[in-house]
Amino acid sequence: MPKRNGKTFEKSINLALQGGGAHGAFTWGVLDRLLEDGRIYIEAISGTSAGAMNAVAVADGLMRGGEDGARQVLHDFWKAVSDVGRMSPIQRSVIDVFMGNWSLENNPSYMFFDLMQRVTSPYDLNPMNFNPLRSVLEQAIDFESVSRCDKMHVYLSATNVETGRVRVFNRAEITPDVVMASACLPFMFHAVEIEGVPYWDGGYMGNPVLFPFYRRSKSADIVIVQINPVVRKGTPRSAREIMDRMNEITFNSSLLKELRAIDFVHRLLEDEALDPKEYSYPLVHIIESHENLKDLGASSKLNAEWTFLRHLFDVGRDAADEWIDRNYDQLGTTSSVDIRAMFQGAGADHHG
Repeated sequence: MPKRNGKTFEKSINLALQGGGAHGAFTWGVLDRLLEDGRIYIEAISGTSAGAMNAVAVADGLMRGGEDGARQVLHDFWKAVSDVGRMSPIQRSVIDVFMGNWSLENNPSYMFFDLMQRVTSPYDLNPMNFNPLRSVLEQAIDFESVSRCDKMHVYLSATNVETGRVRVFNRAEITPDVVMASACLPFMFHAVEIEGVPYWDGGYMGNPVLFPFYRRSKSADIVIVQINPVVRKGTPRSAREIMDRMNEITFNSSLLKELRAIDFVHRLLEDEALDPKEYSYPLVHIIESHENLKDLGASSKLNAEWTFLRHLFDVGRDAADEWIDRNYDQLGTTSSVDIRAMFQGAGADHHG
């Protein structure tokens, strides 16, 4: 059984954290519940964009004070995001607040910004490359602590602009630039250069990547915290709906490819085409809350109101709590997700 800080854990997992802007507060809630549980050892985290921010917060917190320290750093990080967000001109309208709508489409500043980023480069629209998240990260996270973290492995993904390939940064390489690169949306911010190489959001090529777990982790269990829905019924009709759905498909494509590869290995093992002594396949699990997140428009990913972040946090905690109740006993033995069914169009009904 794994141990950390003198404590013995019953189960161990790898966590794969998707990006999704403010919706990353859902992942915060999931992490808070997993860290609170006391039986589950987090061996490694792979994160992209908001998932990368959550990952470094956990690594820093574990170094400061174990699981409770990680929960505190996560809370403080998201509170700092909210505090900075109060200065943004993009806020919910009075009508949206009254109606309980978390999206920002009715805000004139958002509509202007949304239009401008479709026709204007961030090098023109934001020549100073202002991004308030950088200062939040640098103040909330001790990156020297992250790079020294010996409590778990951390893998952050960014997309190499020149090659179109994913680069995975390990914990010793992680800096504020790496996290900002992982979260760099090219229509909003300048590419982040690291050692002379430009990077964009890791979600284009790995949201998040799973392959670092295969040979570097003892745990066979990969728990994906999914923010972006794979299945969304109905045909998008408005320009905004079409763009939002295209983005969801784009940011899920790399993950689906990796899941398909896992299923392919599983099929070969079933057919005895591979030696099970030489090859194994991961046990896959997904924590998501499609019913609670499906109606949130893409603009709500920019909504940093504390009430909204706390709402997502609560939804995430509840989703993790239900997942633990249903699937804890399966950890280490079987997958709680039928990957094959996902690619037969039935995946939405088979997520554990």
